[in-house]
Amino acid sequence: MWLRLPSPILSAEAEDPMVNRFPFAHTFSIVARDASTGQLGVAVQSHWFSVGGTVPWAEAGVGAVATQAFADPEYGPRGLDLLRRGAAPEKALADLLKADDGREVRQVGIVDSKGRAAAHTGARCMEHAGHSIGPGFTAQANMMAGPGIWQAMAEAYEASSASCDLAERLLRALEAAQRIGGDIRGQQSACILVVSAASTGKPWQDRLFDLRVEDNEHPIEELRRLVGIQRAYASMNAGDAHLAATRVTEALAAYGAALDLAPSNQEIRFWSALTMADGGMVDEALPALGALFDAEPRWREVLRRMPATGLLRGGPALAARILDALERPQPGTH
Repeated sequence: MWLRLPSPILSAEAEDPMVNRFPFAHTFSIVARDASTGQLGVAVQSHWFSVGGTVPWAEAGVGAVATQAFADPEYGPRGLDLLRRGAAPEKALADLLKADDGREVRQVGIVDSKGRAAAHTGARCMEHAGHSIGPGFTAQANMMAGPGIWQAMAEAYEASSASCDLAERLLRALEAAQRIGGDIRGQQSACILVVSAASTGKPWQDRLFDLRVEDNEHPIEELRRLVGIQRAYASMNAGDAHLAATRVTEALAAYGAALDLAPSNQEIRFWSALTMADGGMVDEALPALGALFDAEPRWREVLRRMPATGLLRGGPALAARILDALERPQPGTH
């Protein structure tokens, strides 16, 4: 449900159904294309519930859009459609604004698959509000604690270009904004959306990061934690692929990296070790499985149920071998 603000909060000029039906997504965000990979992404934080459902939009091979302030969500799909049809970001943005009577309460950032960028901050966006456009990115903010937020995001993004991937650069931009005050109201939700450079025709495969923190006292910190977990799962999946191709050394390295990223994650520990065992490395997998079973005995039952699914190539014999090797005396037995 969109916010309908009572008249004491909005000026008389803004007291109309057109303005009041839009989400009150005052926020700071960055939209970017990574020149080295071609990946496109958006990261955003706001003192507003579930900001990720309104502000960020991205499509592999096309572009990315952030729509905020009195955010019109149509700017996302319509903006991407204009880019897909060949419009440059400046032309796409001009067309969107021309058709919108509420343009002066909007803030928008657009980047296309060529790294061209455009942004708009309406004259009636709440101070402090503004945007910075740089090579392949645009940072925008409104209702900020101070006037330097968007510049800080731009500087942090550009300073990180040689050392990390797009997701990390976007996170650093959000962190830079928050360090100098961020949203004057505080923090509540955050989101990161990163898509691949080229479309596979399967959007769910093109989304490299699609993570949201809906309601949290420290949403950017939580978003960083979630990015780390997603990296761990990606590394685990890479290990599975290496093992399927009998690249054992590479598989072990990938599984190790996954555990380094998320050492307390039992899912990663179980499936990495079980995949190793199913790939013929039973002895290498037993220590990890044993430690996991001791910490949480329910994983033993998960293993017992695996053969019936047909997903364990070693079948009942492998499950029995692992369970027998790791059998522990039960309390009170002799």
